[in-house]
Amino acid sequence: MVERATWSRKLFLNFNYALLAFISFLCLFPIVQMIAISFSSGTAVASGRVTIFPVEFTTDAYRYVLRNKAFMDAVWVSVERVLLGCSLQMLLLVLIAYPLSKEVSAFRHRTLYVWFFMITILFSGGLVPTYLVIKNTGLLDSIWALVIPGAVPVFSVVLMLNFFRSLPKEMGEAAFIDGAGHWTTLIKIYIPLSKPGIATLLLFSVVGHWNSWFDGIIYMNSPSNYPLQSYLQSIVLMKQDSSALSVLDQSILANLSDRTLKSAQIGLGAFPILLVYPFLQKYFMKGIVLGSVKE
Repeated sequence: MVERATWSRKLFLNFNYALLAFISFLCLFPIVQMIAISFSSGTAVASGRVTIFPVEFTTDAYRYVLRNKAFMDAVWVSVERVLLGCSLQMLLLVLIAYPLSKEVSAFRHRTLYVWFFMITILFSGGLVPTYLVIKNTGLLDSIWALVIPGAVPVFSVVLMLNFFRSLPKEMGEAAFIDGAGHWTTLIKIYIPLSKPGIATLLLFSVVGHWNSWFDGIIYMNSPSNYPLQSYLQSIVLMKQDSSALSVLDQSILANLSDRTLKSAQIGLGAFPILLVYPFLQKYFMKGIVLGSVKE
C-alpha cells in the first residue's frame, strides 16, 4: 500500500525543490552572464546594462578571438595534451589495474605493489623536487612535461581495479581453460565489460587535462607553449592586448572591450567540455558506482 504524503512532507519537498533551484540559479548565473557579456557591445558592458541577455548583440569578440594566433596556439597545445595525456593515462590504468585486480594466489606480490602505488597518495615529493626532476630529465618547456607527471593517477587505478574485480572471475577462468592468455582475456573480456568504468575515468582524465592550468605556468618557460587554461589565467590577470585590432579590422574596435574579449575566450575554453560530457554522461552514473558494492 502506498502511503499518502502528509502536508508537512509536501512542504518539506517543495522547500527542497525551491532551495535546489535557487542554488542552481546561483551556480549558472555567472556562466550565463559571461556568455551574455561576450555577445554584447563594449559600451553596453561598460555601462552595466548586461545581465543575463546580450545587449546590442554582436559576435565581434568571437571573430577577434578566433583570429588571435596566441589563443589558437594555446587551444592546439591543450588539444595535443588531451589526446596524448588521456591515451597514455588510460593505457597505463588498464595495464596496472588488471594484474592488481587478481587474487594473491594468482599474483603473489600483489599486496606489495598495491602499497607501492598507495604510498604516493599518502606522501608527495612536493613542487620543488618535482620541478627539478622534470628540469633534469629534459622535459621542461615541452608537451611531455604536462603529460608524463600525471600519467598514473593512483585514485583512478583504485577505481579501475575495483571495476575489474567486480566482474565474475569465472569468465576469466573459462577463457584460460579455452587456451586464452592474459592479453586475450584483458582485451576481449575485461575491457569490453568495463566500458562504463573506462568511460567514467576517461571523462575524469579529459576534464583534468583540459582544465589544468598551474602546471603549464610552472613548466613552460615561453607563453607561446601555454595550454589554453594557463593562457586564459594569464590574460584574466592582465589587461587584454587589443593592439592587433588595428591590423585585423578597425570596424570592430568600437564593439569590443577588455571584458567582452575575456568572456569570449573563457566561453570558448569551456565549450569543448560541455560538448564532450553529454556523450559520456550515460556511462558516468553507472560507472561511478560500479565495483563499490561487494558480495
